[in-house]
Amino acid sequence: MQAALPDVGYDGLVEIGTFLARRWSGRPRATVEFADRGHARTRAAEERIIVPAQGRLRGDGLQRYRQFRASVWHESMRLRLSGRILSDDHAFGFILNAIESRRVEALGLGSWPGMAAEIVFNQACRWSYRPQLGEVHGRARLAEGFYQHFVFGGTRGEAAAGQLGRIARASAAASDALGEALEKRLGAEWVEGRVPEIIRILGIDSLLTVPIAMPWSRPAMALSAAELRRALPRIARSRRGPFGRVDLREAESGGGVRAEYEALAGRGRGGALRGSADAGGGGGVAAGGKQGGGGVPAVAEPPRSDVDESAIYDAGLIAGLKRRFKDWRSGWSEAHTASGGDEFDVEAYVDGQAPFLADSKRAVRARVAILLDHSSSIASAETSYKKAALALCEVLAYLRVPFSAHAFSTADRSLTCWQVKSRGQRWGSACAKRLAQIRANGSTPLAEVYARMLPLLCGGRRPDVLLTLTDGEPSDPDAVRSAIRSYRAAGIGMAAMGLGPGIVRATAIASNLRGLGYERTLAVSRLGDIPGKALSVIGGGAEARRAGPAPGLGP
Repeated sequence: MQAALPDVGYDGLVEIGTFLARRWSGRPRATVEFADRGHARTRAAEERIIVPAQGRLRGDGLQRYRQFRASVWHESMRLRLSGRILSDDHAFGFILNAIESRRVEALGLGSWPGMAAEIVFNQACRWSYRPQLGEVHGRARLAEGFYQHFVFGGTRGEAAAGQLGRIARASAAASDALGEALEKRLGAEWVEGRVPEIIRILGIDSLLTVPIAMPWSRPAMALSAAELRRALPRIARSRRGPFGRVDLREAESGGGVRAEYEALAGRGRGGALRGSADAGGGGGVAAGGKQGGGGVPAVAEPPRSDVDESAIYDAGLIAGLKRRFKDWRSGWSEAHTASGGDEFDVEAYVDGQAPFLADSKRAVRARVAILLDHSSSIASAETSYKKAALALCEVLAYLRVPFSAHAFSTADRSLTCWQVKSRGQRWGSACAKRLAQIRANGSTPLAEVYARMLPLLCGGRRPDVLLTLTDGEPSDPDAVRSAIRSYRAAGIGMAAMGLGPGIVRATAIASNLRGLGYERTLAVSRLGDIPGKALSVIGGGAEARRAGPAPGLGP
């Protein structure tokens, strides 16, 4: 099998697909796997989503990845929103699944409208995989013709006039059933009751065997621009709602999903990733200030460059931290011990202190990602919080630790993940200005934040540890647990620091975080303790704990 993303590989596609499927479907045990035969399908009882092997799909790496991604979204919606998923082998299940797929697609776009362009592209590709009607024999031609007319808005090839009339009438009946189900919010059981009427119009048996439509069998065969431009308008016209507003040029090019593909394939450039923030909900890494239809695209940079960051720059705190951890810069520190040291300190012995000096390894060798909670609950201490966060970044830069920093906040129920510093970017005043202008607001949708961040963090050299600083409890603890498992499966260590107004509250927050599955949690009641304790998580913990509370910030 030829993988669409050679730098990520088959395991990487399964990992990313499974993470997205669990997020989209709301099923923490959902899995994604590949098959060499057949189209995308779902086994609801086993919570298994099966998509065509990448080597069976047409197009270049980006086009095949987009088909994979859209298929995972579509099947996740079926798993989440449909109670009836039958086998496609016989006409009854084949017709029911066609209507149910359109129904859950429309419902899913209510939460993820950014996927509309990706669905149009994916259906245009699937159109090229369907057989010519002249190649399908017997009554099965009527079932295939109905599917093409209802799903794609037309048929491929010729059929007898009488057959085309039946196909058109059956498609119209299915469209009426779909419209009524959506308007009256009727479920799969009601739709199932309309299938016999469609079978009667077609004049076929409900147990008629329907041949499997195989994806294109020549790996990496190009999808020509002319083919796409003919198919895309047909698909958009055959659907309602957000499809009428789809930019067909974006649907053809990939928009923000292109940046996501490049990041996952190891070709991203950190903060240089760009794209449409509405490009496909659920996995993107594009920049932009708005949420892409509930998806995962928005990793935005605060726009202003004229911000005065001096209000959050505490020179005394930063200088004290640099002095405290200066030995970590070289990787070694010297400490007094009661016995077994490398040198004997006479003055310390005379003063009654531990007389031996011993060298020990003290350094941060990990690649680090920092995530800062900027929900409304930190608004009252926002300046002190930012001072501590900035001081942590300054010390990490001083210690030459490779790190990235992001924050999140919400406004009008719309989440934005803010990029403070990207991987590979040098920490400086531009990064501090970004941090200074992020306003604390909203709730703590941590699961959605993690879903947005995973593709970005998995691009190129992924961090060894993601440290989350938060002073609240997540909106959906079960989804956060699932996300943390996915991060750990991807080789990213998960740590969290609970911030509270007092020791009791901070400890309670840290205890709740521990129950979510983080590998390490700490409690902080003084904001000034954040940098030192953070270093204890990602570096040589004993030294940071000995250092005591940081100067410069009050409780």
